[in-house]
Amino acid sequence: MDPATLIGILLAFGALTAMINLEGSTVASVILLPPMLLVFVGTISVGAAGSTLKDVIHSFKALPKAFMAKPTAPTASIETVVALAEKARRQGLLSLEEDAANTKDEFLRDALQNIADGTDGDELREMLDDAIDTKMKSDGIAAKFFQTLGGYAPTVGIVGTVVSLTHVLENLSTPSTLGPMIASAFVATLWGLLTANFLWLPIGSKLARLSELEVDRMNLVMEGVLAVQAGSQPTLLRERLIAMVPAHHRKSGKAAKSSGRDGNDEKLKSVA
Repeated sequence: MDPATLIGILLAFGALTAMINLEGSTVASVILLPPMLLVFVGTISVGAAGSTLKDVIHSFKALPKAFMAKPTAPTASIETVVALAEKARRQGLLSLEEDAANTKDEFLRDALQNIADGTDGDELREMLDDAIDTKMKSDGIAAKFFQTLGGYAPTVGIVGTVVSLTHVLENLSTPSTLGPMIASAFVATLWGLLTANFLWLPIGSKLARLSELEVDRMNLVMEGVLAVQAGSQPTLLRERLIAMVPAHHRKSGKAAKSSGRDGNDEKLKSVA
C-alpha cells in the first residue's frame, strides 16, 4: 500500500493535538458529540442528496483505495509488454492468446485477446481508448464525491455554530455560562473545517491521483500492445515506453534493461 494518505492525515491530526495541548487546553474540549454528529452526518447527507444512490455506494466502495491501493510500477508494465513483444516475434501473434487467458489485468487481457483474434489496429486502439475513457469516468465519480463533501463540510459546520449561538442568545440571563457556551458553539465550525481539509479533500485528491496513475499505465500498455501488434522491435519498444514515464517513476536504465534480459519469462508469469 501507499502510506502517504494515512501518514498525512495522522500527522495533520497530530499537529492539531499538539497545538491544543501547547495552548493549555485538552482534546476533550473539541470532542463534542452534537457538533460532530451534525458535521459528519450532515455533510455526507447533503453530499448524497446532490448525487445518485449508485454513485454514493460506488464512492464509498472506492474509499479504501485512498489508503490501501498501491499503484503498479510503470517499469513492471513496460517489461511485461516487452516480453510479450519478444514472444510475438518468436512464436507469432496467436501465441499471445495463452497470455490473455493467464493475466489478471482485464485491460491487458482484452487487448491481447483481440490481437490474437486478428482485430484491426485502428479498431483495437478505438476499443482501448473507450475502455480508458470509461475508467476515467468511473474513478472521477468517487473523487468528485469526496471533493464535494470537502466543499459542503465548512458550511455545515457554520450551520451548527449558528444553531448553537442561537441557543447562547437564549441564555443571556446567565452571563457566567456564556463563555463556555460560545466556545462550544464554534466547535461545529472547527469540525467542518477539519473534516474538509484533513479528510474529504485529501481523500478526493488521492483518488483522483490514483486514477491518473492507472490511466497513465493503461495508456502505456495500449501503446505497447499496439506496437507489439505492428511488429515493433522489443529493444526500441522498451526505450519508447520508458520515454513516456516521468523520470521519478523510472528505475535506473541499467536495472530496467537487466530486468528485461533476465526476467522476461517471469514478467509474463507475473501478470497471471
